[in-house]
Parts: sequence; C-alpha cells; structure tokens
Amino acid sequence: MKLTLRVWRQKNADADGTMSTYEVDGISPDMSFLEMLDTLNEELILKGEDPVAFDHDCREGICGACSLVINGEAHGPERTTTCQLHMRSFRDGDTIDIEPWRAAAFPVVKDLVVDRSAFDRIIQAGGYITAPTGSAPEAHATPVPKADADLAFEHAECIGCGACVAACPNGAAMLFTSAKVNHLNVLPQGAPERETRVLDMVAQMDEEGFGGCTLAGECATACPKGIPLMSITRMNKEWLRATRKTARR
Repeated sequence: MKLTLRVWRQKNADADGTMSTYEVDGISPDMSFLEMLDTLNEELILKGEDPVAFDHDCREGICGACSLVINGEAHGPERTTTCQLHMRSFRDGDTIDIEPWRAAAFPVVKDLVVDRSAFDRIIQAGGYITAPTGSAPEAHATPVPKADADLAFEHAECIGCGACVAACPNGAAMLFTSAKVNHLNVLPQGAPERETRVLDMVAQMDEEGFGGCTLAGECATACPKGIPLMSITRMNKEWLRATRKTARR
C-alpha cells in the first residue's frame, strides 16, 4: 500500500503547529496503525529528520496510550484502540489525516502527544476504596450480587484513553468520570466513600477545564471499550443523592 499522511507537527507546547505531508510506501494491510507510523519514523530518521512523536505502550488495546484522531475520528474508523486498528481498514492511495486529541484539558506536548494528567487528578480525587491493612480477607467474605458485579465490571473496562473527550463536541469528560465513579459505587467495598467520591471527582473534573456534558452521545460511540451512555445518567443520580445527603447534615 502507498499512502499520503497529513500529520500534525508541533515542536513543543508553546510552538504553533501545522499539518505536514508525508508519502509512505510498502505498507502491509496487516500492519497496525502504529506499525505504519513506525515505518514513517524509520524513513524520517534515515533522512536525518525529526521523527513523529506519538504515545504508545502495551500495543494490545489495554493501556489506552495510543491516542490519535484519524480522519477526524477518535482512534480511527473502527471501534477499537489505535494500536488495534489495522491498515486493512484503509485503501491503497488513501490520504490519512492524523492529529492529537483536541481538548482544552489535554494540551499538546509535542506532535501527537498530549498531556492527559487531568485524568490522573480526577482519579486521585476519589477513585479509591478504604482497604484495611492486615491479612487478606476471605474471597467470599463480602458477597456481591451478580448484577452489581457485572455492572461494576462493565464500567471498570474503561482504559482512560480519552477518546470520549476527543469525540465530544464540548470536550467533556463525563463518560470517563462516570465510569470511574460507578464501578466503585456499585460495590460494597466502595460504600464508605460513596458520597465523597462522586462529589470530589466531579468537582475535580470541573476544575480541570473540561467542557459541559449535553448528552450528545459521541463519547459512547467513540469509546473503544463500549462504556454505555447511561453511565453518565447513573453518575448524575449519584451526584444528586450525595448532594442532598450532604445538605441534610
């Protein structure tokens, strides 16, 4: 396959960015999108040019590091992570636009790399449970109804990639935050911090400068792990419950 790549190049966070055009040839349809970028970078290095900076880690669709907007879509045309997107999803001769996540709370560091530490701070605000020290508890000491366990697992699948933010027309982080709130709030282990968790995490989300949610639904459509849009509704209910309970104290 021969492709024309239009890639966002930005020297650093303070520099102006621009789209640069590159031609790559000999691309196998079985390559992943990141392997195709590796091929481009090898050619750039041989020419003495600066390779394209992009995030990656596990390359197995688990870590969420491979954050790219491909032809205007978060992670590209398939509902998967960029590292699991293969070049057979494109055609020989295609022109592909490659950009970083676009959100005020995700400033560009260099080229296609953005700073997603805002997500880390949201987790630090309440994404934990009270865990007493000592010997490990018996596995079945705290029964969890299967429906609750399934719901918790569904939300725990969030890998924090940020596709929801990139796809949202408002740059909102509600789907990410709701997934992190809900997967702990439905479990008995998460009960001690149930109220403070949702209040603190939502407050931190707002402080980070993410946009407001208008339930456009683009976040759930782009999510590679299928976190449902109803997750946001569930978190809103948790927030109202916690707010009212706090106000009565």
